[in-house]
Amino acid sequence: MLPSLTLHCLTFMSVDSPSKPAYSKLFASNHNYWVSSNGNFALGFFNNSNDPNKYSVGIRFSSASIPSDKQARIWVAGAGISVGSDSYLHLTETGDLILFDSLTAATVWSSNTSNSSVSSASLLDDGNLVLLGQNHNVIWQSFRTPTDTLLPGQNLTVFETLRAASRNSVSSHYTLSMDASGMLKLSWETNVTYWKAEVAPTFPTLAAVVTREGSFQLVDQMSRPVWSMFAVDHNDSSVVFRFLRLDADGNLRMYSWDDSSKLWRKVWQAVANQCNVFATCGLSGVCTLSQVGTATCKCPFGSSSLAANSSCLAPYYQHCSSGTTMVAFKHTFLYGIYPPQDSIIQSSARQCRDLCLQDPNCMAATATNDGEAQCRIKKTRFITGHGNPSLPYTSYVKICLDPVAAFPLNASASSPSTAPLNKEIKRFYIPSIIGPISGALLAFVAIQVGILFFLWKRKNEVKSTGATYCPCPSSIGLVPLSYSELINITGNFKDQLGTNLYKGVLLSNKVVVVWELKYAMQSGEIIGEKLFRSWISALGGIHHKNLVKLEGYCCCSDRRFLLYEFHKNGSVDKWITEAKLSRRLTWRRRVKICVGVAKVISYLHSGCREFVAHGNLKWENVLLDEELEAKVTKFGLKRMSGKASESEQGAEADVASFGEMILRMVSGRHAGTNICCWAHNEWAEGRGVELVDSRIRDKFDVDEVERMLRIAFWCVQSDARLRPSMGEVVKVLEGTLSADPPPPP
Repeated sequence: MLPSLTLHCLTFMSVDSPSKPAYSKLFASNHNYWVSSNGNFALGFFNNSNDPNKYSVGIRFSSASIPSDKQARIWVAGAGISVGSDSYLHLTETGDLILFDSLTAATVWSSNTSNSSVSSASLLDDGNLVLLGQNHNVIWQSFRTPTDTLLPGQNLTVFETLRAASRNSVSSHYTLSMDASGMLKLSWETNVTYWKAEVAPTFPTLAAVVTREGSFQLVDQMSRPVWSMFAVDHNDSSVVFRFLRLDADGNLRMYSWDDSSKLWRKVWQAVANQCNVFATCGLSGVCTLSQVGTATCKCPFGSSSLAANSSCLAPYYQHCSSGTTMVAFKHTFLYGIYPPQDSIIQSSARQCRDLCLQDPNCMAATATNDGEAQCRIKKTRFITGHGNPSLPYTSYVKICLDPVAAFPLNASASSPSTAPLNKEIKRFYIPSIIGPISGALLAFVAIQVGILFFLWKRKNEVKSTGATYCPCPSSIGLVPLSYSELINITGNFKDQLGTNLYKGVLLSNKVVVVWELKYAMQSGEIIGEKLFRSWISALGGIHHKNLVKLEGYCCCSDRRFLLYEFHKNGSVDKWITEAKLSRRLTWRRRVKICVGVAKVISYLHSGCREFVAHGNLKWENVLLDEELEAKVTKFGLKRMSGKASESEQGAEADVASFGEMILRMVSGRHAGTNICCWAHNEWAEGRGVELVDSRIRDKFDVDEVERMLRIAFWCVQSDARLRPSMGEVVKVLEGTLSADPPPPP
């Protein structure tokens, strides 16, 4: 048992001293610390501001292997209350641990353990400060009153909260908490949730924990994990110190101490894109990501002259003498923060702009172009947001027509008379011969297009949906199973669905497909545990309505299993091949299936935190649910090789595979080495309509057939540089972008 330590004056460096009377004190002016017996943690006063005479009291790392300027604080009494240099921490005779401020001559924090028979205090080897009774029972502990940090072994239970450290004198708006249903969530104030981890009701959650091995888990009443996220250095035995902290920017991160570099290394974070944290920029403008992935805040529309501070406020004010107009900001999502609720209606982009222009209380509006046709009206000048070239949003900000010094960049103004938006005829133009034109103009245009294309390809953003602000899909927890549990749910693997595929039933009666991964792709070697868990951590949080949901996993000895949701309709390949089923694939259903697959591959390429290639795209790996909606499975498996593949090559391979899949869907033919050439020859001879599967009994749109064939032939071009992106493929399939006649593949 650790020695029981009593707070006493001038002897806090001693860990072997016997218990002392409970009336002793620790003074800020003495610069002494109470150190745990293993030397890894220390309790004491520290300077908490630019004012050398202001102090807070708390627990920090104190290991000799960590330099003093890197000894991170993991608990602060009163969540950062500042006190004077003559203040002290006092364990009173009544058993209350108090912080007395010399500046106000008052107690500013207390453990509220007066008359609870506290006899001593100990700083344990795990960093937990405890107040003990005469029988060494724990009466109060710092682990139950966390501030912004969790240590390994420390639980965050229902109704307990982590609050981010404040950037100024105002308490932080960001919290991590667990509600009564077991949902762990990151929130801004009390009514905006921007990240959550939840499990099915059949898995009641007791607490959130950080493990010494480097995982962040939700555990049930038997301490079994029901949801897990893994750090990149999970199971790295060289890591001695870890902690999980809700940082001041609202993101939840895990850190581990790298002894070689003498730095705390960020090894996991909840929100991949910092711009997706609600109000990242506050009132400082719109959040964008720099080339190195850091969040930057810029004010694209400026503030009116009436603003008394430097806040980036909506520039419109009522009673404009010269009328109003709307400035459009493409690829920008704006939202109000005071209050944080937007009014949401269904409308087109043009109607959205006009509604705001005609409403004297509307300051800005955002129109979605992601299939939902939403208009989000903001009636507050306190707005912020985020921008990215891949975002399917256009925001409109109302301004007065009074003279201004400069017009906003990256914006276009509409007529004050609500004139129609100029219609742009977009064409999907693949390289063609350009005649001799002005060299200077050509160079300028090429540079601009190149920059936009580079940004569009490299910057990833998870799109915002729903009435509440939740810019990225929920991180639904995966079910970790032992091998014995796997045997139970599969009945000892008796119901085989295919090669290494088995049917199983979870305790919740949910049917799943159990897939055993035999070897790492390409290498032929057994998949290492660290690589497997890293893969689970990266891909387990990817969610899309056209992806088969990953339900769980098993990692035991040298065997690796994945659990996917079960779809009894089977693969699209089966539906194309079997005559009876193929007749149920009407033309409209075939088009819808192709669009669904194209959308989810586009999402994997450009909508996730990191580029994800499918790597084995074919109709055998696309399932159909009960509504005959496409569900893509077995995605991202090239990451299992442990080698970072080039994103450009992975994208080109997926595009080529999808082009062949379109030809199969249109014609109903089996995949083969000559299907592309055969189909192109038929099309080039004017017999494109004859390519359509004769088993389709309903009518089809001839123009739609032509469009699908053209984009398919562009996808399978032997010169990969001519292939379109999956985002462009989606637009062509949906009819919002046209495609030129393609050359032979």
